[in-house]
Amino acid sequence: MPDPVPTLPPPPTSRVRLLWNLLEGERPRYAAAIGCTLGAAIFGYGTPLAVQAVLDGVLDPAGDPSRLAGSARITLELLGGREFLAGHLWVAGVFVAVTAVLAGLCLFGRGFLAASASQRSIRRLRERLHQHLLRLPSAFFRRSESGDLLQRLTSDVETVQNFLGNQVVEMGRSIALFLAALPLMLATDLRLTGLSVVLLPPILAFAVLYFRRVRRTFLLKDEAEGRLTARAQENLTGIRVVRAFDRGEFERERFRAANEAHRRLDRRLFGHFAVFWSVSDLACLVQMAIVLAAGLHGVTNRTLSVGDFAFFLVAVNLWLWPMRMLGRILADLGKATVAMDRLQEILSEREDPDPSPTAVAPRGSSRATASSPSPRLEFEQVCFRHAPDARPALDGVSFVVEPGETVALVGASGSGKSTLIDLLLRLDDPTAGRILIDGTDIAALPRREVRRKVASVLQQPFLYSRSIRDNVAIGRGAVEHAADAEVLAAASIAAIHETVESFSEGYATAIGERGITLSGGQRQRLAIARAVLRDAPVLVLDDALSAVDTETERRILEAMRMRIGRRTTIVVAHRLSTLEVADRIVVLERGRVVDVGTPRELRGRAGLYRRLWEIQGEVEREALAGLAGGADPSSAPEAGTGAGP
Repeated sequence: MPDPVPTLPPPPTSRVRLLWNLLEGERPRYAAAIGCTLGAAIFGYGTPLAVQAVLDGVLDPAGDPSRLAGSARITLELLGGREFLAGHLWVAGVFVAVTAVLAGLCLFGRGFLAASASQRSIRRLRERLHQHLLRLPSAFFRRSESGDLLQRLTSDVETVQNFLGNQVVEMGRSIALFLAALPLMLATDLRLTGLSVVLLPPILAFAVLYFRRVRRTFLLKDEAEGRLTARAQENLTGIRVVRAFDRGEFERERFRAANEAHRRLDRRLFGHFAVFWSVSDLACLVQMAIVLAAGLHGVTNRTLSVGDFAFFLVAVNLWLWPMRMLGRILADLGKATVAMDRLQEILSEREDPDPSPTAVAPRGSSRATASSPSPRLEFEQVCFRHAPDARPALDGVSFVVEPGETVALVGASGSGKSTLIDLLLRLDDPTAGRILIDGTDIAALPRREVRRKVASVLQQPFLYSRSIRDNVAIGRGAVEHAADAEVLAAASIAAIHETVESFSEGYATAIGERGITLSGGQRQRLAIARAVLRDAPVLVLDDALSAVDTETERRILEAMRMRIGRRTTIVVAHRLSTLEVADRIVVLERGRVVDVGTPRELRGRAGLYRRLWEIQGEVEREALAGLAGGADPSSAPEAGTGAGP
């Protein structure tokens, strides 16, 4: 399969801005690290300077100190002069040792300061990304793969950390070594200096071209790694479905294809590496050969001293290979820019707009109070589309839930029931119309305030990989805020207490990722207990009893009846026994309200609810007839008589 075309990265200024913002508060540490880098580069030339001074100023019997190169003359004077150094050559050794120690201390300081600054910066980046993701609209997560997002939050962030902690300062070290050597070389021999840098421009040009080419491969490899992570995460999360539908071979083939695509890009990347290292090694060796040949020629013709020749050999060797390493640094820069682009794609996503608590705009002339114990809910011409070109999921939905009233939503799958709940929780915002709590448009309320007022049990309850107690106590926001007695009381209302007590570790039982060790009904009852413990003014049950048997459902409804009467409640259900709890029922069809009334009223007139009642009644009569061994179905209870609570 051909490689996918990578998405266009954001402008380069966004990367610079991202890096600059990352270093906020750590810039002094980075400045100190750069200072240490310069110090290490300067002290690193202590050895060639000492060798130059000793060879030309002391060991050469015909040497004239006044004719020494400027750097050698200064070093010789620093070491005590020719006469003193001739009798105390050990001073040159001490000088070399001291400069080496100082260079080592500077390198240690550079590494420590750069590492600590990068770690602090990356910690803030992770927190910023996590906070930003929590504030992004639901539409972003619908179009994104969780595995790819996870790869960006881990691998891409680590790439940026490595670049900040190692490659930035290494790039500074390479440049500092060259800049520190250049004036010393120019002061020693102008002609040999020119020959020493003759291949430096081609080496750097090749590194830049390599960087531009390898960056695209890094982008493709990163995206392939994201797809590979997504495949693995999807298979692990859905392992029960994979096994139940015997999709093991199919999923293995999908993973193998993604793994093979990643391997091909890895191989291409290593091919680029092989070309770069071989060509750059050859160029550097040729450059050293030019210096060696020109130096030997100068020494033979007595136009260059032995000390100056030795200085050039050591100095060029000191800066040439690090400058050649700029190619590797630029390769890492390519990888880091790809990672920054992918992170910037997340950070550039617009967060859900959220007004401040002081910006609440009540309806009417007086300020509405959206904090009553049992608020009034109003849905006014609510419309919603999941995408601009998609058909409306909701189309002009209007109804009212009075304070303390229980309203049930009923309709076929896809009629918009769960979408309406998502809008009430502000997981999405209506494309038209509005939802009001006690007269205040929830769009004018901060999302946190709206969600504090609504305790919900969603259609697919999510449980954390923690203990049963913690999963219930989360209803209070923080597990330490809930007393054990409150947790037990909520579990009893949700008819899960006895089940939990039967476990060997009771409420301390760990339930695994997403509650994998529990049945569907047990997961739903834990979610109900969590919502009960939250004790919010509005209670939402989105098909919350679908996985619970009839007897357990009856117990839960009986236990919750007293609490429901004190809370404004919206119930989404298909079972008539659940719907009959409601004061009124709103019937939805294709995103529109087609009927509203009490259970008795809807049973008495033609419509979707009556058809549902008749169908379930017929099913019950057939089931009873089968249990009676073929008895007359007419002797069974009338339609729906056994469906009430």
